[in-house]
Amino acid sequence: MKGNGAEDLSPGLSQPLEWKFSQVFGERAAGEEVQEVDIISAIEFDKSGDHLATGDRGGRVVLFERIDVRSHGSRKDLEKQDYPTIRHPEFRYKTEFQSHEPEFDYLKSLEIEEKINKIKWCQTTNGALFLLSTNDKTIKYWKVQEKKVKKISEMNVDASKAVQNGSIASSSVTPRRCLPNGGCYEGHDSHSSNDLSFPPGGFPSLHLPVVVTCHETSLTARCRKIYAHAHDYHINSISNNSDGETFISADDLRINLWNLEISNQSFNIVDVKPANMEDLTEVITSAEFHPTQCNMLAYSSSKGSIRLIDLRQSALCDKHSKMFEEREAPGSRSFFTEIIASISDIRFAKDGRHILSRDYMTLKLWDINMESAPVATFQIHEYLRPKLCDLYENDSIFDKFDCCLSGDGLRVATGSYGNLFRVFGCIPGSNEAATLEASKNPTRRQVQTPSRPARSLSSFARVVRRGAESPGVDANGNSFDFTTKLLHLAWHPTENSIACAAMNSLYMYYA
Repeated sequence: MKGNGAEDLSPGLSQPLEWKFSQVFGERAAGEEVQEVDIISAIEFDKSGDHLATGDRGGRVVLFERIDVRSHGSRKDLEKQDYPTIRHPEFRYKTEFQSHEPEFDYLKSLEIEEKINKIKWCQTTNGALFLLSTNDKTIKYWKVQEKKVKKISEMNVDASKAVQNGSIASSSVTPRRCLPNGGCYEGHDSHSSNDLSFPPGGFPSLHLPVVVTCHETSLTARCRKIYAHAHDYHINSISNNSDGETFISADDLRINLWNLEISNQSFNIVDVKPANMEDLTEVITSAEFHPTQCNMLAYSSSKGSIRLIDLRQSALCDKHSKMFEEREAPGSRSFFTEIIASISDIRFAKDGRHILSRDYMTLKLWDINMESAPVATFQIHEYLRPKLCDLYENDSIFDKFDCCLSGDGLRVATGSYGNLFRVFGCIPGSNEAATLEASKNPTRRQVQTPSRPARSLSSFARVVRRGAESPGVDANGNSFDFTTKLLHLAWHPTENSIACAAMNSLYMYYA
């Protein structure tokens, strides 16, 4: 390992990772029914990897924090060890808050559900955490911080001090009760409630209520901004800009640019809505800012294309700088071709050189300097191709799967059915293709799949297709269950650790 963090290892020597179970939150018992509102609908690590956020269909955002320390004990303890301690990331529940509530649009007679579609972390300031969350229509900017608990001090004068200061003490053993103003009365019924004893000149030690700060702290979530009424269609993406001041939100037909501090105004930078809606041929499915260049962003479409736009070219980016699209093979078109070509998620690599896209059947890695074809294509569940008709009838063909890249850019991952997710090595010459199950034993359904090179689409394109499986069977060779699907997952930004959602359970793995 070099001093700058780069591995002193050629990419071709990278060994396949051995994935192990780390943690699970919200594990359900066998046969336990899962409530719809508890199903996780979004996952996101922050840039440091020390915090993880999940959103669910009930509009809640749950935060987790990392608890394992990087310096594992004192130096003296480490010197006693004969070998270095290697620990994987461990997280614990931090807090949760209700981000969105169900609403009703009376003008359009439309119910707006509270489901969290996306979560994005913003820059941390003064120890406070900031994040954006969105449902179909409204984006909210949240601040989460620890605050010291404030309590009200005692308001009453101490009874013993009141006697010493000249109050009339009763000779009986009947209990006396002090009033907030310092007066007292006997507890028996022979005196009326107005028989109060006051010392001459009153109580010099009268305590007034004072707010005092305790050593205890509590986490509070406060909504700082609400960005609403800017989208006619459902919001499918939000993305922070690298400038730390702006972000974009995208729906089916438009992309808007916002300033974090201005909630009542946004700028429309992409509009694909035709003058006549009958001429509509494609919609926007996902959008993301470039990780380092604040003027660049990419968005994907339902036709399987990715457009790269430059905000410096014009205020309304009707024309793209580059378009990445794979040419259709002759004679391969069918009724389902356009449906399965629709891209559900795109992610920039950390260096901004590559874009990862996920359509229904494949995961594709694009080089932003080569528009003609992806540099690598990974088959996710090729055995489902003969079942596309069944998938269409039960609407599973419209499921939207997330994708993610490792922080070093050497591997990619995405989900599938049967609560499975797949991890691929994406460097030249790598045969790594692992199938893992979201359970405490992730490798019990692992499939060893040989690589299978495909024909190059052009003389300039290096296309690798890996991960194809036997058609007609799942990883266990059994009939497939389309109801258990792993749609959402995220890769830790600096370590080989993956968090994925299986219904209401959050599973974490490391390698």
